[in-house]
Amino acid sequence: MTGGPRKTAFVTGASRGIGAAIALGLAREGFDIAVSSTRADKLSDVVTGLKAAGARAAPVALDVRSQASIDKAMAAAVDALGGLDVLVNNAGIPLKKPALEVTGAEWDEVIGTNLAGTFFMSQRMGRHLVETGRPGCIISIASTHGLIGLADRALYGIAKAGVMHMTRMLAIEWAERGIRVNAIAPGRVETASRAESFTDPGYREWATARVPLGRFGTVEEIAAAVCYLASPGAAYITGQTLVMDGGLTAC
Repeated sequence: MTGGPRKTAFVTGASRGIGAAIALGLAREGFDIAVSSTRADKLSDVVTGLKAAGARAAPVALDVRSQASIDKAMAAAVDALGGLDVLVNNAGIPLKKPALEVTGAEWDEVIGTNLAGTFFMSQRMGRHLVETGRPGCIISIASTHGLIGLADRALYGIAKAGVMHMTRMLAIEWAERGIRVNAIAPGRVETASRAESFTDPGYREWATARVPLGRFGTVEEIAAAVCYLASPGAAYITGQTLVMDGGLTAC
């Protein structure tokens, strides 16, 4: 991104992994960045990297299950950066558990974080864009678990499928406002949080054998896709979910 004022973005769930890579990727494209985690002190390394990339960086504490927390975090991000152009909904939690064993508390936590949290963050961003009369875009991180079935992932998949349909619904409703809404559905991505899975004998071989490209994706590849969807080059794209899975769902 060259020339003119710097654009701004808010990336949730950005203390590590995909979220941190997205924030850094946008910073390198010339965005100033607000980043959030449940605790602002978990963001110090990310903020250091963003500043090294030449961006203004605003760390924000956020619990997406709380609308009061969403309002406070959005107000802090807007105050720090002077307004927002892009929201990246990355905050989420996993759950690997048989459907027969899922509790009501787990339902509330996963749906509240992954689906309701994404909706109310998007709603608050939409209000900000409408109130300020500026175009903008919202990009949510979904998952291939919302497209295909897999044992022990029912609740997580239900939430991510909801994110993808929400993307279509909001894109239609907000198009006339100049607000684009898209999602990215990653398949298996190499992150530090997957290290525990790699201790299981044969897991990596089993997992990559199902992927036509024969490998996991990288956080940098997800970040590059977000940067594209946030760019002028994607100005005619809305209501879409970009599947990044090495061909997994094509099988």
